[in-house]
Amino acid sequence: MNKKEWIKAVAKETDQPEALVESILEAGLEEIYQSMKREEKVTLQNFGTFYIDVRRSGTVFKFNPSQKWKALFGWASSYRGEL
Repeated sequence: MNKKEWIKAVAKETDQPEALVESILEAGLEEIYQSMKREEKVTLQNFGTFYIDVRRSGTVFKFNPSQKWKALFGWASSYRGEL
């Protein structure tokens, strides 16, 4: 799924205009980007956490999926809800 397809799907699911969904998505992605520039972590409940790991060898961008996502892919997880 690419960005346009994602916008179209969310617009359909929420019964909102694609232009509105696109502007909200862009604003959200920009906020994540700005947080990463400040080396702040961003946690999105039921999705995961984006963070920067600064090491002697360099800076690494990381993503830690939520327990629900880990369970979906069969990774060690404490999630017991419906998938």
